Amino acid sequence: MIIQNVNVYHTEEHEFVKGDIVIRHGIFEKISDAGQSAAEGRSAVKVSEGTPPGQAASCEKLVLDGEGCYAIPGLIDLHFHGCKGHDFCDGTPEAMAAIAEYEASVGVTAIAPATMTLPVNELEAILSAAANYKKETEKNHPAGADLVGVNMEGPFICEAKKGAQNQKHIISCDTDICQRFLRASEGLVKFVGIAPERNENAREFIEQMKGNVRISLAHTNADYDTAMAAFDAGASHAVHLYNAMPSFTHRAPGVVGAVSDSPHVDAEMICDGVHIHPSVVRATFKMLGAGRIVLISDSMRATGMPDGQYTLGGLNVNVADGKATLVSNGALAGSATNLLECMKTVVKKMGIPLEDAVACATENPAKSLGISGQYGSISPGKHGNVVLLDQDLHLKAVVKDGAWIR
Repeated sequence: MIIQNVNVYHTEEHEFVKGDIVIRHGIFEKISDAGQSAAEGRSAVKVSEGTPPGQAASCEKLVLDGEGCYAIPGLIDLHFHGCKGHDFCDGTPEAMAAIAEYEASVGVTAIAPATMTLPVNELEAILSAAANYKKETEKNHPAGADLVGVNMEGPFICEAKKGAQNQKHIISCDTDICQRFLRASEGLVKFVGIAPERNENAREFIEQMKGNVRISLAHTNADYDTAMAAFDAGASHAVHLYNAMPSFTHRAPGVVGAVSDSPHVDAEMICDGVHIHPSVVRATFKMLGAGRIVLISDSMRATGMPDGQYTLGGLNVNVADGKATLVSNGALAGSATNLLECMKTVVKKMGIPLEDAVACATENPAKSLGISGQYGSISPGKHGNVVLLDQDLHLKAVVKDGAWIR
């Protein structure tokens, strides 16, 4: 496949350059500058003609004309729960397939769903099901998003900042239980979240587990000193910065201040226009720099569905006007927005440069997950995943492993 006449996002320079993209056998082969067309006189199909998804799926000789479009890498969401009426914790291949199909249709071509705080045996079963699903999809190569990891948001969190997590299943961090999770997932778990202030053995846990999985601070009430101690011990990730953690104030900087002072730590941000004020988003980009921010959706099963009542982790959630809240107490319960819409919101409503927003939804999550050798940029040798956006950032096409799927 050749995608021509597009503004290609060059990850190394973090800028757009007019050119063509060549994908062969599902892998990026080369990127040609404008005036060096690789189409060899072949006729092109214009994106605006709207070829039905899948019609050109396996055509290696297809030339797709994306005149004037931005061409960015397939997005990577490393923290979300579900969409289209399904949740990752449903633990069924049908739910995982439906989630993967929807995510790919909106330009998210690689996913690392998040678990909820559930009983340990249930989490093991979910992780085992995810491992089996991954093995099956690697054989069959469906058009849905690739399952590249799992983000364990619970159960090692704290009650005070539980948010939409189920308090009765919260437990102290435990290396034996964590090892059970890693074994059940067959290496698919990439992050394990903890609340270090709740656990007397937090430092020991971090030091023992950090060589096997990334430790994040999640749903925590830790003060600055406790968070810094966790980061100094080897924790290296912060789950949805600002949300489910202490406020960042001038005398009590909390987890946010500790993240700022720890250069090895990257931080998730939910930029759906609900979870964080635009001014705070802009301030955080100045504080951390675009290289340490990972955009996430934190979407739940209501995403892609009409307003109404849904569930998250066994708790009832009401979704109205795009805002998801617990029925019991009105607390925010994830989002009803996909990652592409979050990225667009960052640019169009929060004033972040498109080049930075793209990096935070592609390159940064790939690095955070440890998969940047295969995903996250339009570079030779990586998966041929491309999202085409028009000048107003409307989705025009999705190419997954060299197949035009939307």
